[in-house]
Amino acid sequence: MNQPSPSPRPFSRRAALAGLAGAALAGSTAFSASAADRKRSVRFATFNASLNRGTQGALITDLSTPGNIQAQNVAETIQRVDPDIVLINEFDYDENGTSVGLFLRNYLAVGHNGSKPIRFPYHFTAPVNTGVASGVDLDGRNGAVTTPGSDAYGQDAYGYGWFPGQYGMVVLSKYPIDTRAVRTFQNFLWKDMPGNIIPKGYYSDEARAILRLSSKSHWDVPVRVGHDTVHFLVSHPTPPTFDGTEDRNGRRNHDEIRLWADYIGGRRRGAYLYDDKGVRGGLRPGARFVIAGDQNADPHDGDSYDDAILQLLDHPAVRLPKTPPASAGGVEAARLQGGANTSHVGNPAYDTSDFNDVAPGNLRVDHVLPSKGLTPLSNGIFWPTSDDPLYRLVGNGTTVPTSDHRMVWQDVRVG
Repeated sequence: MNQPSPSPRPFSRRAALAGLAGAALAGSTAFSASAADRKRSVRFATFNASLNRGTQGALITDLSTPGNIQAQNVAETIQRVDPDIVLINEFDYDENGTSVGLFLRNYLAVGHNGSKPIRFPYHFTAPVNTGVASGVDLDGRNGAVTTPGSDAYGQDAYGYGWFPGQYGMVVLSKYPIDTRAVRTFQNFLWKDMPGNIIPKGYYSDEARAILRLSSKSHWDVPVRVGHDTVHFLVSHPTPPTFDGTEDRNGRRNHDEIRLWADYIGGRRRGAYLYDDKGVRGGLRPGARFVIAGDQNADPHDGDSYDDAILQLLDHPAVRLPKTPPASAGGVEAARLQGGANTSHVGNPAYDTSDFNDVAPGNLRVDHVLPSKGLTPLSNGIFWPTSDDPLYRLVGNGTTVPTSDHRMVWQDVRVG
C-alpha cells in the first residue's frame, strides 16, 4: 500500500476520462477477446493472488484439501481469464514445490461454479528474499533479529517477511519453460547497481555491504512458443511505503524496477548485472520479452519515487498496446468508494488494486508489458462490476473474497 501523492488534480478530469473508458467497456465481459485474437495469440497475465499465510507451512495445509474458499476463488479467476502463461505473486514458497502441486491438482484442475478446469503442464518457482534472515540489524532498531515469526524479524530480513518464502512467486505455463536457461537475481547486491539511490545515512556500512536489491527476486523465465522464445521477466518490488523520511522502500522499489529497465536496455546498460549463477549482462538485444508483476508503482498516483514505473512504460524496448488494460469495475469502485480516489490523477479504468477509500486509494500497480517484436492485441483487467455474477470474486474493497489486486492480462502475437 502506498501513500497519496501531493498536489493532486481535481477528480472532475479523472471522472471524464473514466466515463469514456467505462462507456467503451460497458456490456463487455472483463476478460473477453475476439475468437480471432485468441486463436493467433498467447495470453500473458499477472495476478497478486494474496495466497500468502502468516506461518510457514500454512499454505500447504490450506491447499491440501479442495475446500479453501480463497484458493477456490483464485483458481476460478484464473480459469475465467484462461491465461496461457501467468505469474502469481504472493504465493508462499516451499523448497519442495508442494504448495504449487497442490494448487494445480486440487484447485486449478477442478472446475468452480461453472468454470472449466485449466491445466498448466509447466511451472517454475524458486527461492525469494522475503523472510530470509540477513543476520544484520537492517532497520537499526533492535539488533539483528534471527527468529522468524515477528515484524521485528521481517524488518531485518533481506525482504520483509515473517518466514523464508512468504510472499513468494510462481510462474504457470501451458508452453514449455526452458528451465536450464532461467536466470534469477535473488542475490544481486543493491550497492552493485551503478548510480543506485540507496538512502545515505540510513543503513550501516555492514548493512550496505550485504543488502540485496530484490525484495523477493527477479526471474528471467524463457518460454518456448512454437519455434520462438519469449522471456517472461517477472518480479514483485517492495511497496514504496512503510518507511520514514529516508524513503528506503520507495528508493528500493525504484531500483528494483530499474533492474529490468537496465536488463532490457542493451549490452552496455546491463553489463554490470550478474545472476545467481555468476553470469553477467542483460538480455540479448532483439530478444522478445514480456515484463509482468505487481510492481507496486502507479504512473500517476501513490508514493512512488521519481515516477519509478515510467522507467518501463517509457522504455524504448517496450511496445505498449494502444490502450492499457482496463475494466469497468475499477471505474465503479473509485466512484462508489470515493475517499483518496477523488484526488487521483490517473484514469480509474486502469486501476488494478482495490485499497478501498483509505490512502492511497485504488492504483494501477500490476503491469504486463510486451516488447518490440511482439504484437499487442486484446487485453484487460478482471474487475467485474457489481451487477455481474462474477462480482463475488472481487468484492467491494471492504469484503475481500480473493485478493486486493486484480488479474491483468495481455494477448500478444508471437512470430
